[in-house]
Amino acid sequence: MSTSVIEQAKIQAQVLVPLVRALQAELGEARANALVRKTLGDLYRGFGEEFWKAKNESDLGKAVSSAFRTYARDDALAYDVIEQSHDAFAFDVKRCAYAEFYKALGEPELGFPLVCTADFATSEGFGPDVRLTRTQTIMQGADHCDFRYRRDDGAAR
Repeated sequence: MSTSVIEQAKIQAQVLVPLVRALQAELGEARANALVRKTLGDLYRGFGEEFWKAKNESDLGKAVSSAFRTYARDDALAYDVIEQSHDAFAFDVKRCAYAEFYKALGEPELGFPLVCTADFATSEGFGPDVRLTRTQTIMQGADHCDFRYRRDDGAAR
């Protein structure tokens, strides 16, 4: 069985947290965080492209639901689906083990750039007609994360 995404995040944090802290000390927090977001964004955008091609699914709701189950594996996330259709997938995350992990690590502010920003880059890999909106995250102190994936103008892929 493959390693779950939550376990991968915990393993990656062993290297990424000290690296980001060193970059912040050297470059300043804003420059270091921008560099991390860009670098990881490029990586996650590629993951999104690979997923979308492999999935070969025109139904956005089915495709994103499938991808999200991967991130939720091993009880990593508890969430409620708000809408699932051919052109949309909307859900609210009510409990996030990723946020719990970074808080327990004593680095809650690093969880957002290292984990949460991947969501937008990954969705960009799904194609130019797919949009993700999210106004809040548990990682940043909200009581839930509000994910809203939509296909622009209901255009078919």
